[in-house]
Amino acid sequence: MKSILEKYADLLVNYCVNLQPGEKVFIKAPTIAEPLVREIHKAALKAGGIPATEFDFHGQHRILLEHGEAEQLSYVSPLYKEAMESFDAYIHIRGTLNHSEMAEAKKEKNKIFGAAHKPYRELYFQRTATRDMKRTLCEYPTLASAQLAEMAFEDYETFIFNACNLFAENPQAEWLKVRESQQRIVDLLNTRTNIRYKSDKTDITFNTKGRTWINSDGQTNMPSGEVYTSPVEDSVNGVIHFDYPVVQMGKYVEGVTLWVENGEVQKWEAKQGQDVLDYVFKIPGARRFGEAAIGTNFNINRFTKNILFDEKIGGTVHMAIGQSYLQAGGKNQSNIHWDMIADMTNNGQIFADEELIYENGKFIF
Repeated sequence: MKSILEKYADLLVNYCVNLQPGEKVFIKAPTIAEPLVREIHKAALKAGGIPATEFDFHGQHRILLEHGEAEQLSYVSPLYKEAMESFDAYIHIRGTLNHSEMAEAKKEKNKIFGAAHKPYRELYFQRTATRDMKRTLCEYPTLASAQLAEMAFEDYETFIFNACNLFAENPQAEWLKVRESQQRIVDLLNTRTNIRYKSDKTDITFNTKGRTWINSDGQTNMPSGEVYTSPVEDSVNGVIHFDYPVVQMGKYVEGVTLWVENGEVQKWEAKQGQDVLDYVFKIPGARRFGEAAIGTNFNINRFTKNILFDEKIGGTVHMAIGQSYLQAGGKNQSNIHWDMIADMTNNGQIFADEELIYENGKFIF
């Protein structure tokens, strides 16, 4: 039988980015993920692709911000440049040894780094929006992430692999089932324009006229299991409370409530991490929303403080401040895209053109 990492690599290469003979794939990963990278490299070669890998060692970005000067901070890797400009596919593997690594990072220096990378980040959004560059984001299990999720490492590994349907005999077939089941949701939502999320602590509305709801079926994120769009920028109104905490910039943020008027966040509060909110909302474009989404993956049945998984939890919705999705028709631009998650399993409702379509965490049509 194939090892679980072989199955993971096969899914990433042959389903998520659907690598074809002669296509170049950029693999970006932390050094700790080498076992998975080896299998991806092998799978890419078997598919006839041309793999190129860029590893980041632990603490690399923090060290740059600590000791780098303007010229060094502005340097952009030639491989990264080439990949964003001309590669056919991009597999980005996440995995960390310390989630608080960037807690004391020098933010002013990070702005220099961000400005230098901005043209390539914009190119990335443009090319992935049209699938001119196929991409996927995935997670390699680490002890640090298991500790953050308050799980034993072995249990965390099992959680990740199950969320990706890797225990199935044919994981790709399982994701095709997800695609089919979610398609009826986006088909309905794409006939409506006025959406309302409502629960005991949330009542927020937005318009999606001219925008597209997208079926996230595991190709651009692994795991996935969500439907999402970018709301019309000035249409968001109301209040939304995010029940789930998150780690942002190496700091813990919990109990966030946002008050929104004509698309712009006017007031914000957090039970913990108020300083993070205060900093983020100074970033250009951060006070408008780039995404509204609904999580549908019931294999993700617990909160882990990892947004790649938590935003897909079945029975939740999330909204992201900052950068929009061009493929959904969004126009907001920002250096940040921050997803925050609200539980909908207790009195949560979603209305589409005033019709109740979702209640207590599940669609009812």
